[in-house]
Amino acid sequence: MRKTATAQSGGPIPTQPGPHSEIVSAEVDMGGASVPSAADADAVILGAGPTLRPGERATVRLRDAGSDDPPRYAPEWLELREGADAAARAHDLLDPLRIRLANLPGRAGGLVIHDVGCGTGSMGRWLAPHLDGPQHWVLHDRDPYLLHFAAVASPRSSADGSRVTVETRRGDVGRLTPDALLGASLVTASALLDVLTREEIDTLAAACTGAGCPALLTLSVAGRVELTPSDPLDAEIAEAFNAHQRRSGLLGPDSITAAAEAFSEHGATVQVHPSPWRLGPGESALTAQWLRGWVGAAVEHRPELRERADRYLVERLAACQAGELRVVVHHSDLLALSRPTGGAS
Repeated sequence: MRKTATAQSGGPIPTQPGPHSEIVSAEVDMGGASVPSAADADAVILGAGPTLRPGERATVRLRDAGSDDPPRYAPEWLELREGADAAARAHDLLDPLRIRLANLPGRAGGLVIHDVGCGTGSMGRWLAPHLDGPQHWVLHDRDPYLLHFAAVASPRSSADGSRVTVETRRGDVGRLTPDALLGASLVTASALLDVLTREEIDTLAAACTGAGCPALLTLSVAGRVELTPSDPLDAEIAEAFNAHQRRSGLLGPDSITAAAEAFSEHGATVQVHPSPWRLGPGESALTAQWLRGWVGAAVEHRPELRERADRYLVERLAACQAGELRVVVHHSDLLALSRPTGGAS
């Protein structure tokens, strides 16, 4: 598997974190945190965002996780799926999003976009070139290694050639307060909703609508998979996988319905569009990795499937390698248009 990926407008994603010729890390004293200096306001900030001074109010709530808590996704997996993600996202949602962004109060100052659970920054690489005007992306993730990838491979220009800048904030942001989104023009996320609980989705909806900013939340699993040619075990594996996705109160394939309801209840106008992966012989590496994870999660949930699932996986991987397997993995994209407020950018 390749160890680097090239962004649309940014630099390559390196195998290991390290210096990058186009990145300046300007620091001022903020309790040990790195923030942009006044002299270099569009520097890329690597690592954690500002820490709190005594008496300051927390604006981002983080899930309880130890410093040694393993990251959720490997960069190699995120790299492997980036092309399929870009092809799948619902372009039909871009025009209503552009219209809303063009009419936000203070739009002339540029867009401020918060990307929650950014991973290696694929959402920014896909979306920034589709939007006009200056953009400043605030990238949230708990893994500093992924934040480094996202920073160095961020896009440098928007659709009309305007400047795109970026900062990173460390933290697994499952919940946001409206204060955290003060001045935000847009909140984005990719493949995030299905690993949230109902409470976290409701809090995300409340934060976005409270700040008056729209949300574009893409690639939530829909719980449906189509494999060609079919196999009698397909449905049983899919059912066990979906049950695994719902473990520990997570919503899994129910997340898109829950999110649509939550944003609607908070007064937003919601649109949902399908965004399926369509995997054929040209995506065999991704298909093989997806198959291993899909079957593995199903067996983890239902260990009694193991013997049949092992045979199934061997046969499916052989068909994939031979270019004979096609897979449609259904996802959904959601656009929530909140009523603008004075706090929106």
